[in-house]
Amino acid sequence: MAPGSVIKVIVGIIVFVVAAIWLLAKLATSGYEIDAQVMTKEAVAARLKPVGDSVASDAPPGQRTGEQVFKAICISCHGTGLAGSPKFGDAAAWAPRIAKGYDTLIDHALHGFNAMPVKGGSPDLSDDEVKRAVAYMANAGGAKFTEPPVGGAAAAASPAGASAPAAVAALDPQVVGKKIFDSVCTACHSTGAAGAPKFGDKAAWAPRLKPGIDEVVKIATKGLNAMPPKGGYTGSDAEFRAAVEYMVNASK
Repeated sequence: MAPGSVIKVIVGIIVFVVAAIWLLAKLATSGYEIDAQVMTKEAVAARLKPVGDSVASDAPPGQRTGEQVFKAICISCHGTGLAGSPKFGDAAAWAPRIAKGYDTLIDHALHGFNAMPVKGGSPDLSDDEVKRAVAYMANAGGAKFTEPPVGGAAAAASPAGASAPAAVAALDPQVVGKKIFDSVCTACHSTGAAGAPKFGDKAAWAPRLKPGIDEVVKIATKGLNAMPPKGGYTGSDAEFRAAVEYMVNASK
């Protein structure tokens, strides 16, 4: 064989080996390719955030940030995509909604839209708190909205040293339960979303109450069907039990 032919054969073998190694490496790692958007610092941070807030938050009425409102209320649906709500951080789900504009999203959030109740089921929220929450969630999905600032006239109107709602609520389990219900549970249990028994509906609650209150609390704590553990609430077990008892007492 001529020297030139030998060189061509050797080069061909080298190219073949390199190509084979590349293909094997590609095959071995193809299952681990992750969309760059999913792995941004913001998206990862969002997934690591706790679900829900304890009622022990000391933010004065009307002064919660968008993040605080989301973690206390909105996450019960937007954390899981419950009832068709766009999940937090899901750019694809939020894009068509963001395209409608901030004002439209605010209008839907303030007055209710589809399965979403007025103010996410928490009527004690101020309009600015709702606007902050909308901006916070939309921005995590790709928007560039500006949250209304916390403070100003609303803050000045709050009496200095005002006690947190939870501080007063702690005196009465029923008050604690109502506070948690109004902040978290109402999103599903006021509308019957995703099959949740509606608040005060004795017929819907009757079969669920047969095992007794302890079993009801146990099941709710672990989560069932579309309901996440503790309904997305991350306060203490005692606080959560108060919320369950509040709903149960209204349905006997």
